[in-house]
Amino acid sequence: MDGATQMTDLSKLGHREALRPRKGDEPHWQRLRPGCFLGYRPAMAGGAGNWLVRVYEPEKRKYVRKALGSYPASARNEVFAAAKKDAEAWAAEVDCGGALPSDIVTVKDACEAYLKVKPGTIAAGVFRRHVYDDPISSQKLDKLRRHHLEAWRARLEAAPALLSRSKKGPAVTKVRAPSTINRDMVPVRAALNRVLPHGRPNSDAAWQEALRPIQGADSRRTTYLNRDERELLINAMPEDAGRFFKAMCVLPLRPGAVASLNTGDFEPRTRTLMVLKDKAKPKRQITVPPSISDYLAEQVEGKRADEAIFTRSDGARWTKDKWKHPIKNAASIVDLSEEITAYTLRHSAITDLVIAGVPLMIIAQISGTSVTVIEKHYAHLIRKVAEDALDGLVF
Repeated sequence: MDGATQMTDLSKLGHREALRPRKGDEPHWQRLRPGCFLGYRPAMAGGAGNWLVRVYEPEKRKYVRKALGSYPASARNEVFAAAKKDAEAWAAEVDCGGALPSDIVTVKDACEAYLKVKPGTIAAGVFRRHVYDDPISSQKLDKLRRHHLEAWRARLEAAPALLSRSKKGPAVTKVRAPSTINRDMVPVRAALNRVLPHGRPNSDAAWQEALRPIQGADSRRTTYLNRDERELLINAMPEDAGRFFKAMCVLPLRPGAVASLNTGDFEPRTRTLMVLKDKAKPKRQITVPPSISDYLAEQVEGKRADEAIFTRSDGARWTKDKWKHPIKNAASIVDLSEEITAYTLRHSAITDLVIAGVPLMIIAQISGTSVTVIEKHYAHLIRKVAEDALDGLVF
């Protein structure tokens, strides 16, 4: 701040109303603390003036400004206190490195900026379904408070989860599971974390507290299909879906990873499969036994290296919206649990590998997850394997 700039006491209403506009529209400044100044710009034709804050940012080695507005909703004798509070709050953000870029003003802006840095279909889908058409979208970040996000979270929890978009009948929905709520909050929390410092705990400024995950929501999957049930399920599907889901029965991959496999990712001579796209641990190589190698060889025959190994009958790749209907329909045909999803097959395959005593590190490498996650969700099976092994020591 220029030391020659004249200071005034903006807290006194009479002094403030006596001020006149300065040359170049420069505000009248009052020092709140070293490196932080509250400014007031009188209106040219009388009426309420506008407030600003100016804070020194050490990393940029210069002052940064922010307009605070005219506070039309505050009483005349309360305007200074409101402006001072907002000025100090913004100064704290600058001190924490959280000053917002000029083009990131609203929650929607923060989400769009996040996608530019970390593009992804999951985050983009959450923002499209639960943020952009919600009142939270237009909420200004500098005014974002815990109660705004608590209201958004309540709307998220009340929104039914879609099971079917069939054009032949009404949409089929279910109550949104706690684990789904947790997953939907992750990208929103990440987007806000990039641009906002955490507010003081247990205050309304602590926006982050409204997005805390539900504890114990991510429990292990309990629906398990044995090999006979899996075969029954596959046989009840159309041929194209059967080929796709059989791959998940013999390889415990995520459905998205199976859908992303290209013919060029499989090398029959060495019986190796490259998983280049996956939610976690992409670019990994799996060596498969001759039985699975022969199955994959059948699927890639006559296809170009850049073509999908598993395609729908129309030649297109499988997507989430396309693979969920065949498995639901097949489960209904053979009278299996309506809770069955594509992930049920992955869970069942991993379960069989754990029961067979395959080292957890190998299972983690094949399935593209961590040993910690395997232990967390399959610990009860690991204990059973250990008990059987110990029982075999008895003579």
